[in-house]
Amino acid sequence: MAGTELLRRTMMFVPGNNPGLIKDAGIFGADSIMFDLEDAVSLAEKDAARYLVYQALQRFDYGEAELVVRINGLDTPFYQNDIKAMVKAGIDVIRLPKTESAEMVADLEKLVAAAEEEFGRPVGSTHLMAAIESAKGVVNANEIAAASDRMIGIALSAEDYTTDMKTHRYPDGQELLYARNVILHAARAAGVAAFDTVFTNLDDEEGFIRETELIHQLGFDGKSVINPRQIPLVNQVYQPSKQEILNAQNVMAAIEEAQRRGSGVIAINGQMVDRPVVMRAERVMNLAKANHLVNQEGQYIEE
Repeated sequence: MAGTELLRRTMMFVPGNNPGLIKDAGIFGADSIMFDLEDAVSLAEKDAARYLVYQALQRFDYGEAELVVRINGLDTPFYQNDIKAMVKAGIDVIRLPKTESAEMVADLEKLVAAAEEEFGRPVGSTHLMAAIESAKGVVNANEIAAASDRMIGIALSAEDYTTDMKTHRYPDGQELLYARNVILHAARAAGVAAFDTVFTNLDDEEGFIRETELIHQLGFDGKSVINPRQIPLVNQVYQPSKQEILNAQNVMAAIEEAQRRGSGVIAINGQMVDRPVVMRAERVMNLAKANHLVNQEGQYIEE
């Protein structure tokens, strides 16, 4: 029913070596907070950053935000310690960087399960996501997305991907169009979320909005962000229109009427409403509530 879908419009990167931002990460309204132990942290700070994030997860209340950590890759000496510490801390999701195969996900899952058992965490409580950063990762996106029941999503990481493809980022995003579509379709086929890459030029707000509108049009669940001021811009793009909300309200009212009558048939003005329309209406109402466009009863709030 409406309100049950976990929104993942924004996933905010938080450097694991930045105590101030780690402490305040919950105040900006990101749907997901991703503590970064990988690229944002120098080799000399890896152990300190891991400890800092571990302590923060014990100490601070991040509200309803989904808590994610990007660990260091399996080709690094930090990989296993990152997994153990974050599972022990009770992180919601572990993000594997530079994922290129289902086998990499299986290796991570095995170590996560062992850590859950070692530290008394409920088995299966730690979810996984994969960052796809290369041509090989894109080619194998289907098997990566479906590699584990713990998987909640796959993400495009454009900087490494464009380097691997011997190109770079362009304003129109054509260099990412194939990868975006492959990752999106792989995610949908596997029933997991699809996350778009970061937009690094903080001075180009117009470009950021344009790119967010594109990935919203394609069907991505949300966008990775590197600065809190990008969060409301994404939410604005994902905000449903008044007409969409009113249409969704009609569908929800028809569902309630069908339930009241004990009927499995949902109809509006004599026309049957099929499951895709119901699912779309539920998502619209979920987004409307998140954007404070409807009240507790689900009624549109006039400006």
